[in-house]
Amino acid sequence: MKRAPEDNEERRGTSSPEMIFLGTGGARIVVFKQVRASGGIWMSLDGSQIHVDPGPGALVHLTSKRLGLDPTHLSAIVLTHKHLDHSADVNVMIEAMTEGGFHPKGAVLAPQDAYENDGVIFGYLRSYVERMEVLREGSHFQMGGLSIEVPLRLLHPVENYALRFKGGGKTISLISDTRYFPELEEVEGEEDVLLLNVVLLQSREIDHLCLEDAKRIIRARRPKLAILTHFGMTMLRAKPWELAASIEQELGTRVLAAYDHMRLDLDSDEKS
Repeated sequence: MKRAPEDNEERRGTSSPEMIFLGTGGARIVVFKQVRASGGIWMSLDGSQIHVDPGPGALVHLTSKRLGLDPTHLSAIVLTHKHLDHSADVNVMIEAMTEGGFHPKGAVLAPQDAYENDGVIFGYLRSYVERMEVLREGSHFQMGGLSIEVPLRLLHPVENYALRFKGGGKTISLISDTRYFPELEEVEGEEDVLLLNVVLLQSREIDHLCLEDAKRIIRARRPKLAILTHFGMTMLRAKPWELAASIEQELGTRVLAAYDHMRLDLDSDEKS
C-alpha cells in the first residue's frame, strides 16, 4: 500500500539547516545512569535528515513531545563506531526509517566492523535500506546535495571515524571518541561547526579527548562555532557551559556546550 502524498519533503528541503542534540552524555556511568541522554545528533541539511550515532534512547527522545521528530523522514543513519553508547538504537532506527521494511529507503553508513560477526547491525534489516555503505578513511558519499566525507580514522579500541558534512551552504565536522593525535588539528577549508566529543576534564590513559585536547584543536582549526558534547562525569561536575565560555573568552572563537534536546539553527546560530 502506497503512502498518501505528502508535502513534507518539499518543506524539509526549504527549511533552515538545523542540528538537534538527542543526547549529550558520554562514558559508561553517564550513559548507564542516563545522567545525560545518549540519543546522538539529528541534522537537517540540504533537504536530508541524518541521524548520527543513535545510542540508547534515541527513538524515545526524538519522538518526544518536545522535539516531535518523525523517524520515517530520515534519509540516512551514520555510525562513527559500534560502541553501544553510539549504536544501541541503530536497528530500531533502521526499522523506523523504513517503516518496518515496507518502504525501503535511505542509507546506513558505518565502519566495516559494525557489519561483521561481532557487529551491531542485524542482517535481516539490510534489505530494508537502499544503500549500506562502509566508512573508510578518505571515503566520500553523496546524497543529493549533501556530501559526507571521512577525513580521518580515529584512535579508539574499535574502528572509528571523524566525519564532515557539507550541505545547505554549511560545513559541519565531527570528531568522535578518540585519543588526541596531531592530525586532529589539521583541516582543509573553513568549518561552520566543529563538534567535539569531550568525555574527560583532564587527560587519562583512555582513548578519549580531554578539555585541553579540545582547546588545542579549536585553537588550531578556528571554526566559526565549536560545540562540546558527549560529556563524562568529570566534565559534567565541572559545568561544561562555564568551561565553554572560558575557552571562548581565551581563544576568541565561539564555543558552546551542548545540552539535551538543544536545537541549533545553523543559519542564525540561535539555540533553543
